[in-house]
Amino acid sequence: MREQQYFVILATVAVLLALGGAIQQVKFHVEKPLSGIAIYKTTFDLNEKKAHVKASPTLLGSNGQHSESVLVEFSSLYPSDDDWIGVFSPAHFMASTCPGDTIKSVGRPRLCSLPIKFQYANVSNPRYKATGVGSMKLQLINQRSDFSFALFSGGLLNPKLVAVSNKVAFENSNAPVYPRLALGKEWNEMTVTWTSGYGPDVAEPVVEWGIKGGKRKLSPARTLTYGRNDLCGPPARTVGWRDPGYIHTSFLKELWPSSKYTYKVGHRLSNGAFIWSKEYHFKSSPFPGQDSLQHVVIFGDMGKAEVDGSNDYNSIQRPSLNTTRQLIKDLNKTDAVFHIGDICYASGYLSQWDQFTAQIEPIASTVPYMIASGNHERDWPYSGSFYHGVDSGGECGVPAETMFYVPNQNRDKLWYSSDYGMFRFCVADTEHDWSKGTDQYKFIEHCLASVDRKKQPWLIFLAHRVLGYSSTSFYAETGYFAERLGRVHLEKLWKKYKVDVAVYGHAHNYERTCPVYQSLCTTYEKANYKSPMDGTIHVVAGGGGAHLAEFSKQQPSWSLFRDYDHGYVKLTAVDHSSLLFEYKKSGDGRVHDSFKISRGYRDDSACGVDSCPATTHAT
Repeated sequence: MREQQYFVILATVAVLLALGGAIQQVKFHVEKPLSGIAIYKTTFDLNEKKAHVKASPTLLGSNGQHSESVLVEFSSLYPSDDDWIGVFSPAHFMASTCPGDTIKSVGRPRLCSLPIKFQYANVSNPRYKATGVGSMKLQLINQRSDFSFALFSGGLLNPKLVAVSNKVAFENSNAPVYPRLALGKEWNEMTVTWTSGYGPDVAEPVVEWGIKGGKRKLSPARTLTYGRNDLCGPPARTVGWRDPGYIHTSFLKELWPSSKYTYKVGHRLSNGAFIWSKEYHFKSSPFPGQDSLQHVVIFGDMGKAEVDGSNDYNSIQRPSLNTTRQLIKDLNKTDAVFHIGDICYASGYLSQWDQFTAQIEPIASTVPYMIASGNHERDWPYSGSFYHGVDSGGECGVPAETMFYVPNQNRDKLWYSSDYGMFRFCVADTEHDWSKGTDQYKFIEHCLASVDRKKQPWLIFLAHRVLGYSSTSFYAETGYFAERLGRVHLEKLWKKYKVDVAVYGHAHNYERTCPVYQSLCTTYEKANYKSPMDGTIHVVAGGGGAHLAEFSKQQPSWSLFRDYDHGYVKLTAVDHSSLLFEYKKSGDGRVHDSFKISRGYRDDSACGVDSCPATTHAT
């Protein structure tokens, strides 16, 4: 039998034991199928006559690919429907002791880390239990080390290792991979971040870039990494640990507005030779206030999934592939992406960060991919997060803050402002305190107050947890219909500075409100709004790919549109006077909800906060 019914209980008990029983009454939000494997309980029965596993080809990426399928063939004399294949990296995954062991080695082998993914043996051959023979194709990405495949019997709760394959490796496992763009601190700056196995003492990280058809230049990059002890707890420090390699970020400055650039990332070796990625391209940002069509995509809670169907314990994030495909299809009409928290749901299983950056590479290498902090990135008891949950799996923000660049002042506090053409985005970090008087509250007010609405008429507030309005069941049950005290501290700011739209994740569905203030609609219009609206439209866009969340049976008067499905939202600034909002489903890419905001010649939102001149030029 497969152990789905035990999976949540097992993960919960494991975390409580790891914390010494100190955390009580925690509402667990377990996401990872890997957490269902009791890897420490593994026993061994390695006998070549009983079982075998073979993987081919053994050398991958000979033509520069960073993703390739491997054929895994296996057999067993005592097959069972509970047999499974684990993918391990590095290939040598058995040890005599594990980090953190308090008992001296007794000489027998142990498994100290979980596989990076797995699949049941009978998936490709329904008659596996009868024949004992099976095969499957598994897709590997370049993750800075070699791989091996292991056949286990006994299911996930009582795993018995019965066979291990030959090694498989990419030709250059250290190669620069998965570039991800981000907006810089200035409007005419773009940053590019990538991952490699080259430390700065081995090779110098560089970007070769230039305007399309023009002269190229070399720009250096800074390098970051983190170790096991930089993380806060299990499984990130224990069975979920995997070396993250090196994360490089280069700052491409003084860009011409709305111009096409090409670039490639790489490393200059000590002998002067270069190792390069393939060539990519991006379009630089328009200057603040530039009047042109500008498209921004926003969603939260996407996660990742394996295209080969592996690691499919509960199919929790399979729809993330649909969202990714739709975003790729729409790239020609996308200028920036904001992924507002719960990014890949690694939750302490660090190999998943590489797999996520590989999944989004076609998007993030072409348009800025901005992130916000969510509970699955940051939350861990006594680590400085606002909430004392364990949803980060011991990561406490370190991988997210290292893998992605945002233009903030403190790397651990992911609040920042970002300008794109006619947009000003104020991005909050709900995993740190936002209440009045805190540093984050002061940042939020400054971000909202400092924008010039004549140049950037469209003011957007972004955050992971719902600080505004949501009728998702778990919010409705509290009676607040949002994060507790969120509106108490922030709603007057949204009103004072005339925030047009606020978008949140965390609740895995889609919901749109009327322009609302203190739970009352300020207009009865539903689709065509004329500014000023005297309220902010609040949107939940948490259906990026993770399992869906139910709505409450009660639909408040401020809730205009609800959809229990996966999708994302798109904002299009047509000009200074017109903003188009669209909600698209990931399944078909079609628009299922929309509205427009129009501004007249004289508009209070283009004025100062407490006064307005006789005429303004919002257009």
